[in-house]
Amino acid sequence: MLKTLLAATTALTVLVQPVAAFAAGPLQDGRPIRPGQTVQGELRRGDDTLQSGEYADTWTLPVRAGETYEVTLSASAFDPYLLVRGPGGLSEDNDDDPAARGSRDSRLVFTAPAGGEVEISATSYEPGETGAYRLTLTAAGAGRAPSGPADAAGSITVGRTVGGALASGDEQLDSGEFIDTWTLRGRRGQQLDIRLTSTDFDPYLMVRGPGDFSSDNDDDAGVEESRDSRLLITLPADGEYQISATSYAPKESGAYRLAVLEGAGLTAPRPPSETPSGRPSDGGLMEIGEAVSGALAGGDDTLDSGEYVDSYRFTGRRGQRVVVDLTSSAFDAYTMVTTPSGEQFDNDDGEDGTDSRQTLVLPEDGEYEVRVTSYRPGETGSYRFSVEAGREPPRQAAVAGGARVFALMVGVSDYADGINDLPFTDEDARKLAETLQRDGSLNDASVVLTNAEATVGGVRAAFSRIAAQAGPDDMFLFFFSGHGDQEPTAVTGLEPDGKSETLVLADGAITDAELGRLFATLDTRLALLVVDACFSGGFARNVVDRPGVMGVFSSEEDLTSAVADKFQAGGYLSHFVREGMSGAADGDGDRLVTAGELATWLRRQFRVEVEDVQAETQDGQRNYQNLVIDRGGVQVDDVIVRLPAAAASGGQ
Repeated sequence: MLKTLLAATTALTVLVQPVAAFAAGPLQDGRPIRPGQTVQGELRRGDDTLQSGEYADTWTLPVRAGETYEVTLSASAFDPYLLVRGPGGLSEDNDDDPAARGSRDSRLVFTAPAGGEVEISATSYEPGETGAYRLTLTAAGAGRAPSGPADAAGSITVGRTVGGALASGDEQLDSGEFIDTWTLRGRRGQQLDIRLTSTDFDPYLMVRGPGDFSSDNDDDAGVEESRDSRLLITLPADGEYQISATSYAPKESGAYRLAVLEGAGLTAPRPPSETPSGRPSDGGLMEIGEAVSGALAGGDDTLDSGEYVDSYRFTGRRGQRVVVDLTSSAFDAYTMVTTPSGEQFDNDDGEDGTDSRQTLVLPEDGEYEVRVTSYRPGETGSYRFSVEAGREPPRQAAVAGGARVFALMVGVSDYADGINDLPFTDEDARKLAETLQRDGSLNDASVVLTNAEATVGGVRAAFSRIAAQAGPDDMFLFFFSGHGDQEPTAVTGLEPDGKSETLVLADGAITDAELGRLFATLDTRLALLVVDACFSGGFARNVVDRPGVMGVFSSEEDLTSAVADKFQAGGYLSHFVREGMSGAADGDGDRLVTAGELATWLRRQFRVEVEDVQAETQDGQRNYQNLVIDRGGVQVDDVIVRLPAAAASGGQ
């Protein structure tokens, strides 16, 4: 049974969704660009293109290994996209600036893993886009270096404690953290105990010095649950060292105290257990939080491609975050992590370009194998290897759990005035509310409107009332299951087919344009629009056109949607959204359902269950029902809902 009206008009529009795959094809000869330059360019017909059809201009930059650069591409005529390719396997892509919420500009920070020439390609997100652009390149130093020259907060000597404050206007790291830098004159072999404490933010210490010396620390390993940062180091050379006081998360501010003490003779915090043999006891078995030192050498096992390899094992659980870290000054480090079921994650470069660091959310319970090796065959030398507990990224850690979903859930089964009734669509709204309430996610301000309650005035009033209570830390959900329709309107950029999509309610309809105006009143962290109705894909253009809004639609804008009788649901999308938001979409088990995970879950379910479900246009042309997802400016890792611990394993 199709979710379509008895009365029908005629039209045909095909909704084309953006393709996010960018495989580099042959590009034109590059033009030179240097740090500190801003250059102008234009994508135009006749330019070289990527394999996926986007025009591209290529700029070249000579680099040395370890150098870090920031490149920004801005344009008003098209959605900018950056690609960076270079020696040592350098390959970085970026669509939207992660630090500028809602911006379409592209910003990318990269560290050169080897010397040579880097190609920076200015292109677009969608094929065939043209227009003028500006490309800016700045040198950012190395690793977590500030984006500009850091002004020292002052000098500090051994045995001294100083006070300071991170504040707006301070220098910032590329990743957005404020930073103060203190200068210390040290001598070779000197042992130091450096401590950074604060009650206002999560402290993070960095020390840089002669001979590319580098040491970082987040939390004091000797004090359980401490947020303070502490480093015990031995200086490798005489000279000047920079001690940087910063924070774990971007934009944190407040007062701090920095102390530099003699390390010799002090009771040191208990470090992670470290085995100098190169292999921990019990046949390579490690605990999370443990570190070992070892060496790749002739006589070790080798990979098929000729690299020497040492193997370690640790036991983890699904959803656990870990950091697998391999550092060496003797060779280009490379790690391979194999899950209990045989999936493999490889990594070549860490923060400095030659070390290897993998931050993982473990996908399953069981024993993991890590192979410690080198990037090139035959490389040898000493290394330090650790498996540490990881932390949620600051963007996700800031999302609170509990009743943060403010929802308006509408389902209409009983229609009047010659419109055919629909089975289960009212139950779709009720079941979604029950599921979110059971999981502790649904705020008490949420409203369910079904059948005769679901009037045009009732939906407008409920939307305004809920929107007024939802704030910047909350998620807003608008869900509709019922009839969708199309009605004639003027041909515009938003309605190129001359048809406006509508939600058919008990006493009338709400158009896509009006729903867009309602969404414009929201001031929330994220807003999710779910429409399970015929022609629902047409709502994307009018609603998902502002920052922080994601749309999920049961069909393309000119095609019908079917009732999901096999699931006793008014529509397939309604059933799968309810399952996904209650935990089934939590692919990595970290108790967070992200925008990317929900989209992946829905696409997989539609591929399995809806692939052969027929649909048709208003004038009877036949096709198949296809899911439409538009994340707009919502990023893959943006959190839809944080699950309670009991729901982490997935399912309903």
